[in-house]
Amino acid sequence: MANRLAAESSPYLLQHADNPVDWYPWGDGAFERARSDDRPVLLSIGYSACHWCHVMAHESFENAEIAALMNAHFVSIKVDREERPDVDSVYMGAAQAMGVPGGWPLTVFLTPHGLPFFAGTYFPPIDRPGLRGFPAVLRAAAAAYREQRDEIGAMGEKVRDAVAPRSLPAATEPTTALLDAAARKLASETDRGRGGFGAAPKFPHPQALDLMLHRSWATGDAVIRDAAVLTLDAMSRGGIHDQVGGGFHRYSVDARWSVPHFEKMLYDNALLAPVYLHAYQVSGREDMLEVCTRTLDYMARELRLPDGAFAASQDADSPGGEGAFFVWTPSQLRDTLGVDDGALAARVFGVVEGGNFEHGTTVLSMPYPLAQVARSMSIDEPALRARVEDIRTRLRMARASRPAPERDGKVITAWNALAIRAFAEAGPALERPDYVAIARRCADFVLEHLVRDGVVQRIWNGGEGRIIGFLDDAANLGDALLTLYEATGESRYFTAALGLCERIVEQHRDADGNYFDTAGDSEPLIVRPRTIDDNPVSAGQSVAAALFCRMHAFTGEERWHSRAMEIIAPLATVVARAPLAVAGLAAAMELAVGPMREIAIAGDPEDMRTRALLDVAQRRFDPLSVLAWGPSGAVPLLAGRAAVDGAPAAYVCHGFVCQAPVTGATELAGELAVRD
Repeated sequence: MANRLAAESSPYLLQHADNPVDWYPWGDGAFERARSDDRPVLLSIGYSACHWCHVMAHESFENAEIAALMNAHFVSIKVDREERPDVDSVYMGAAQAMGVPGGWPLTVFLTPHGLPFFAGTYFPPIDRPGLRGFPAVLRAAAAAYREQRDEIGAMGEKVRDAVAPRSLPAATEPTTALLDAAARKLASETDRGRGGFGAAPKFPHPQALDLMLHRSWATGDAVIRDAAVLTLDAMSRGGIHDQVGGGFHRYSVDARWSVPHFEKMLYDNALLAPVYLHAYQVSGREDMLEVCTRTLDYMARELRLPDGAFAASQDADSPGGEGAFFVWTPSQLRDTLGVDDGALAARVFGVVEGGNFEHGTTVLSMPYPLAQVARSMSIDEPALRARVEDIRTRLRMARASRPAPERDGKVITAWNALAIRAFAEAGPALERPDYVAIARRCADFVLEHLVRDGVVQRIWNGGEGRIIGFLDDAANLGDALLTLYEATGESRYFTAALGLCERIVEQHRDADGNYFDTAGDSEPLIVRPRTIDDNPVSAGQSVAAALFCRMHAFTGEERWHSRAMEIIAPLATVVARAPLAVAGLAAAMELAVGPMREIAIAGDPEDMRTRALLDVAQRRFDPLSVLAWGPSGAVPLLAGRAAVDGAPAAYVCHGFVCQAPVTGATELAGELAVRD
């Protein structure tokens, strides 16, 4: 019979609805049962695209004997970490405080009052060298709860103290020197042979790469730029990048980006697409642009839902086994493409007999740049690129007949906001109105279904939005709506973003100026979480600070700059010391330091002269500017800006002090080319 999870809507929880485990969803009911029965709680946290979560489910949670142990000794709770990042954050922190490396599935044993006393990640069904089997762990945890109650209570309190947010250090004035030191540190830590940061497994770290591009643009430092582009190039040619369908897998299990962990997350792709756009704008490399558009096109084709919002992820596992959907052999290439194109595809994508993955298959990569392949074959590079693009299309069509990974179709507000921003930024920059339309449709869906009476909800999976949103939901949505306003001139998006700023201050800020992940009216946990680092999306307070800085530029209201500084100033020195961990905060700090430039364009949006001015403002890369246009009633930056002698006009301002308006696109381009 199905357990209690059958009534849930999370795809991850529903995957466990037929387990013999007597699962509870997170909630008061589970803890009331634990207190009533005087049993400890077994908390299991994962997500639907997680490979090792599936492995533990098949090995242990579907095993009747192991399930009987769980049911006899524990009240078992299953949590989707994507729905409840607050629960995940608190208990992941607790596990790490107890010396457990981070990762999922996360397994934590709690007292009936929610205090943790033992934790781990994946446990096998039987003892293995260096790793106890799950049944032995269950028996040990149950015995400890029965026989060492005082010690367990003391341990739980000690761990709670360890994960409670600490007082922030004294405020430090943020400076460009700290930002540039952060960028230089990232450049110095870049793997010069293979790109990226650190050893395997390697993660993309898009915020850090974007910071490097921003600072190289601001300072002209080619060393920083080249280090970022090196990593972006290595990733784009590696197996972490889906060479056939576009988009990026979550991380690489090796240091060369060759073999990925195969899940594809909406947030990774929504964060990486703008970084590749910026790399193109900073370096002029067309291949960076191709990766950007291929990533956005993948998102639109495979993650977009019928109503215009985006699904959360695609699974790591395929029905044919992990990665089976993505890998190829030389014979499969020949069968699909014919002898000549099959041989070319094998050469370009590094497919060899024996492969680099399971069962003699190969994860496609591009071991050599196409320009180098063209030279080695003595053929024209543009002709080779066209032929490879045709091969990609044919392989994608052939791959579509394979059993595909499952898609987690729940709509997560914060991640959809990242997608809105990515499409809204790329659309005007690349003259792609279809991208702007995708952003607008997604935003309208989120505003209709996931914002109720000004309160952001975290999740939609049919019906109404649910779970009060977290700081990253409200902040990312506000930030995305400002970018969409810049793309469309529709002031309703600006107004909605302003309302979200007010909500953040009202519900996520305490009297001392601290910002928390959970809203004041959210369910309380053993501690109120306050995330500072990028993990892997930017911390909610970092995005909120950036949103406040942009709102300050649009409104001229000093209160928004003050709110941003409450977040940034206590952590300013951390940006220079640990930029890889807080690159999202560095992005906000860059806006706070500036100098920001405000651009206001007054004129009929249908007038071609207005469009010419907009094209100049929207197509150039300038991360330290905001753009206001369209109806002037709701946006303070447009107040008092008018056409000049009947001609649309552009006003370039600093701190709401504007230079003389210009009416020609060439004049505006010249003005914007000069940086104070």
